[in-house]
Amino acid sequence: MFTDMLSRFVEQCPGAVGAVLMGFDGIAVDQYYLPMEQIDLGMVAVEYANVLKEIRNAAEILKTGELREVSIVSASYQVLIRTLGDEYFIGLTLKREGNAGKGRYLLLRDAPEIQAALA
Repeated sequence: MFTDMLSRFVEQCPGAVGAVLMGFDGIAVDQYYLPMEQIDLGMVAVEYANVLKEIRNAAEILKTGELREVSIVSASYQVLIRTLGDEYFIGLTLKREGNAGKGRYLLLRDAPEIQAALA
């Protein structure tokens, strides 16, 4: 069920190479990745889940409000993360030259549908 939703992100966003629906515990609910030799996108998602937990904790300590979105940009890739409540998030990985604006829009647009399906 979620594979179709995740594949839509990758297909509709120029430069996207993978999407994952994951719990903050680092366990993937579902994932969709294009075949790649250079990088293990599953491992990237697990490691960024740990970073995301720390960012979420910092937001709580600082009382800045609930964490909604995080972008991580490296020399080769961009990772866009949209939280889905307290337990889950969606991560969309793009090549560095990918269209992050379109990716952010797609995540924002479809997050309620995915969150409802998780309930």
